[in-house]
Amino acid sequence: MCEVSFNTIFGNRSSKTFKPKKNIPEGSHQYELLKHAEATLGSGNLRMAVMLPDGEDLNEWVAVNTVDFFNQINMLYGTITDFCTEESCPVMSAGPKYEYHWADGTNIKKPIKCSAPKYIDYLMTWVQDQLDDETLFPSKIGVPFKRNFMSVAKTILKRLFRVYAHIYHQHFDSVMQLQEEAHLNTSFKHFIFFVQEFNLIDRKELVPLQELIEKLTTKDR
Repeated sequence: MCEVSFNTIFGNRSSKTFKPKKNIPEGSHQYELLKHAEATLGSGNLRMAVMLPDGEDLNEWVAVNTVDFFNQINMLYGTITDFCTEESCPVMSAGPKYEYHWADGTNIKKPIKCSAPKYIDYLMTWVQDQLDDETLFPSKIGVPFKRNFMSVAKTILKRLFRVYAHIYHQHFDSVMQLQEEAHLNTSFKHFIFFVQEFNLIDRKELVPLQELIEKLTTKDR
């Protein structure tokens, strides 16, 4: 049995994150769910690991995993920030066909074209703000989730996907140089299985990595 924990999987690189790591309070029910997720990941069966545990609330399960994916992507992008610069990545892209412009609907209402590091900084700051909002991501037992929670979670996951897409298309050579490709692939495969299980990202949004998704998921069907 292969033990997999995303708190340790990045080895000595785990201290370098792009944004501060988001911690789930120890002793909380969500912390227990995170431990459950890590234990089932250890079985090596990612399809099983993403399934909603018996008797658990879907919103809470999505919330815990969304925080976990934020932390994973935070670490992954943290390892390649030296290679993702204003000069190397003047636009936020995922290959020659796909370009992303930033808007959050609050501070920046009209989409703006910006460099990849700037876009990812905007994106991760925005995600962090959502995760830190107790009305959206309640950490206390018994506090209900807002009715629009799932819609916000879908937007977060859709945007986090873009960071994976950028890393794969523009920085995979650097990832291989750092010998991080196994970590990147495992993290992305876990992410894709999760969003597929609960239908959290529209297929059209996944097109930039469609071939890779098919390759990573075909043998697990």
